[in-house]
Amino acid sequence: MNRERIIVADDHPLFRESLCRLVAGHLPDAEISEAGSAAEVLDLVEREGAPDLFLLDLLFPGMTPRETLSLLRQRCPKSSIVIVSMLDDEATIERMMELGADGYIVKAISGSEMVEAIMAVRAGRFVIARPGQSAAGDVIPAITDIMDLTARQREILAGVIAGKSTKQIGRELDLSPFTVRNHLTQLFRAFKAGTRAELASKAQVVGPH
Repeated sequence: MNRERIIVADDHPLFRESLCRLVAGHLPDAEISEAGSAAEVLDLVEREGAPDLFLLDLLFPGMTPRETLSLLRQRCPKSSIVIVSMLDDEATIERMMELGADGYIVKAISGSEMVEAIMAVRAGRFVIARPGQSAAGDVIPAITDIMDLTARQREILAGVIAGKSTKQIGRELDLSPFTVRNHLTQLFRAFKAGTRAELASKAQVVGPH
């Protein structure tokens, strides 16, 4: 049986080492690799193949979220990607989820909360963990055929095409913003779109209705 592989990337050695120890303490059989830059992350992928899980800082050398996450999604489509950052604003979090992250963890939370969030992502959930607020959405299956979307997925696409925000779509469909974000993450991946405008353009070929 192959060992679970995890890449921890952060340019602050102390935090990176602490996160590695935290993960190793709960996943003692995992093989954990460290990286201090985006180039080192990509080099690890090139040499050792796709890991099961990435834990990535948002602001570190060579990290350009849209380009880096897009490249990792292309090279490692089955890997889980979790952003671990000091940034705690809604716009940044939503953007990272739209770009393909499976989770977003704010560094200010406790170690136990961080472990809980990581384990939830490993279990197939989408997670946002913030101080005083931790949310784990239901498992939403990957979209394997964009011609066979569910009614809910088409409703969300219709909202995107109409230029509505995540909160607006959620209110109209009686869904939490978190659930809408989770569906959007799968839609962005399925349509290979990096922005809402691109998703809307590609979705119209399929049609939301």
